[in-house]
Amino acid sequence: MSGSKLRLLWAALVGALTAVLLISGCGSPAPEQQQPADPVAKVTFEPGIGAGDVNPAAPINATVDRGKFDSIALTNSDGKQVAGELSSDGKSWHPTVALGYGKSYTWSGQVTGEDGKQVPVQGQFSTLKPQRTIRATINPTDDAEVGIAMPISVKFDKPVKDKAAIQRALTVQTSVPVEGAWAWLSDQQVDWRPKAYWPAHTHVSVNAKLYGVAYGEGSYGLADLSTEFNIGRAQIVKAAVGTHRMVVIRDGQQVANYAASYGEEYDPGRNTPNGTYIVMEKNPVEIMDNPRYGYHDVRKTWAARFSNHGEFIHENQENAAALGKVNNSHGCINLSAADAKEYYDGALLGDPVEVTGSASSMPPQFDVLDWLLTWDQWTQKSAV
Repeated sequence: MSGSKLRLLWAALVGALTAVLLISGCGSPAPEQQQPADPVAKVTFEPGIGAGDVNPAAPINATVDRGKFDSIALTNSDGKQVAGELSSDGKSWHPTVALGYGKSYTWSGQVTGEDGKQVPVQGQFSTLKPQRTIRATINPTDDAEVGIAMPISVKFDKPVKDKAAIQRALTVQTSVPVEGAWAWLSDQQVDWRPKAYWPAHTHVSVNAKLYGVAYGEGSYGLADLSTEFNIGRAQIVKAAVGTHRMVVIRDGQQVANYAASYGEEYDPGRNTPNGTYIVMEKNPVEIMDNPRYGYHDVRKTWAARFSNHGEFIHENQENAAALGKVNNSHGCINLSAADAKEYYDGALLGDPVEVTGSASSMPPQFDVLDWLLTWDQWTQKSAV
């Protein structure tokens, strides 16, 4: 092939290649591959995922936005599912039982979003481990019928530090309006009493939401407490020492006027001291001792204790000659056997016993001292 023909062929090839490049340069680029959209459903948790030292009494829940739970479970470190409740719209879940101290919990389940895409439910958190837990008790107990001076008493098995936090966890509800307040009588006891005596036949509900409450110094409440009880008829013992009589007033009417002997008036150690007390306990037989005055194992019947200082209303038939005439007991209120039993049978724990006219008064240091304090003194003992 001649040189001229080769030059013509080369020119033709270059022209064709140039046309191809020009066509390619003017065309549209190839479409990029699109990424799939993220699922629209979002799950949030309270506490957040990975949280530690969570208070087990704090709100615990899982919530989904733009979707619904297909399934959801909260499992503890022992592999047991926590009982809970799913909302009617399927968008939230919360436990219906308290979580434990010092436990790990794991979320599991599945959500379907509004876009039909599924999202897993997953995550974990752990609860705090107290240095110690403190047990509490509450009185009166459920279904008790008590007198109009009965205080509500919450007692702890160890001293507590953060009294304000505890007090804020205590509520009292009454069937009729009653003014009252909490007062700390020690580091292990807080009482609620009305400003005046309870109205007769009041129904009382008490809730102590103590589980998870920080008592201070690493201590936490062991469990919640509650009680419901009733106030009975309004009965008051009027114990006027100088009259040598013990009068019982029930619902505003005098129902008894017993011949009595009170404590020896000229010996302060034997006085029946002035004060407002309550019937604390009742025993058909009480064994009494007073080493200071030389008697031991003295058996008396129909005994109603009204002070831990040692005062009772009880039978003393051996002292029958003094009843209604002379005050010669060692501080108790002596009645005849028949009168003591009649009073005993009609008395309720929490009935007030009002002692007046004595040569001395009871210092507020022996249980039950609630009514030995003025209302101003009482409210000053509140922690909030």
